[in-house]
Amino acid sequence: MIRVGVVGYGLGGKVFHAPMVAAVEGLELAGVVERRTRHAETEYPGIAIYTSLSEMLADKTIELVAISTPTPTHAPLAIEALRAGRHVVIDKPTGATSAEVAEMAAEAKKAGKLLIPYQNRRWDGDFRTLHKLLQEQKLGRVVSFTSTFGRWRPTPNHSLWRESGAEGSGILLDLGTHQVDQALQLFGLPLAINADLASERDNSVSVDFYELRLRYERLTAVITGNNLTAIPVPRFFVRGVRGSYVKWGLDPQEARLRVLPKFVDPGWGTEPAADWGTLTVDAEGNKITHPVPTLPGDYRIFYAVVRDALLGKAAPPVLPIEAWRTARILEWATQSSAERREIPCDWSGEPD
Repeated sequence: MIRVGVVGYGLGGKVFHAPMVAAVEGLELAGVVERRTRHAETEYPGIAIYTSLSEMLADKTIELVAISTPTPTHAPLAIEALRAGRHVVIDKPTGATSAEVAEMAAEAKKAGKLLIPYQNRRWDGDFRTLHKLLQEQKLGRVVSFTSTFGRWRPTPNHSLWRESGAEGSGILLDLGTHQVDQALQLFGLPLAINADLASERDNSVSVDFYELRLRYERLTAVITGNNLTAIPVPRFFVRGVRGSYVKWGLDPQEARLRVLPKFVDPGWGTEPAADWGTLTVDAEGNKITHPVPTLPGDYRIFYAVVRDALLGKAAPPVLPIEAWRTARILEWATQSSAERREIPCDWSGEPD
């Protein structure tokens, strides 16, 4: 068994890390860092509760540390764990800047340990389905891709660090990190970026709207998110030379884990037929529309591959260079919005 410690037991630790670790064969949820509370004991009776990462690292049997804390703390905590000889999974965004990601990657290389960014939404059912459709060339050559996270949260909550205006706050790093990672998985590295960022809500002190336009040679990928969407909008809308695909609604895993942070349903991650996306294609001059069954989503796959990577049986599910590229795109997006111009993507400065 690979013993795992989770650092932080807010939404990320409680919903996205502890349940996955506990559900994956070969991994043991050994302890949780909670500075002022002991909430993890409710879900996992008898689990070790630590008040600091240093205290957790004193247990030499813990091999893997999963960090799910506010973004500004990611780099110092990850570096502390790596220097203590532990492998590290780190929640998104991996770092507040691309420089932080590069620093952590260098420390992992020096320590001979794995630094694995947590990009769980690669295992969303809707994204898995879209990825399969594009691999099978169902749309032909894609000319336009739109990815949207639209939520209705009209009143900012400044007590939450994500909305506090502090470094690393705002939905661009929170949600945009997922969407950019997905776009890179589908289409590779863009040539240039044009972006608009804003604080749309009254009294907002952090970015709560973004629209990124990633330019490829014959494709535009639009990535957008906001907190003022009161009506449903498509999660994905993709156009190709043979047809179009549209998908509404969000992957159901997060909502289910918020209610019960454990895996108890054998049909985990499946969507009802009413929520499936639709594919419209041209068949000899006639448009034909049909539903596309959503592949089951399963965030446990990430940690199953992490386990195999630690055992030397597989490559890590996500690489530090991929997190660096995502962070760099978000930095270029911020520059583009500030300077009101398109920013060319210069990938020549990638770290080793």
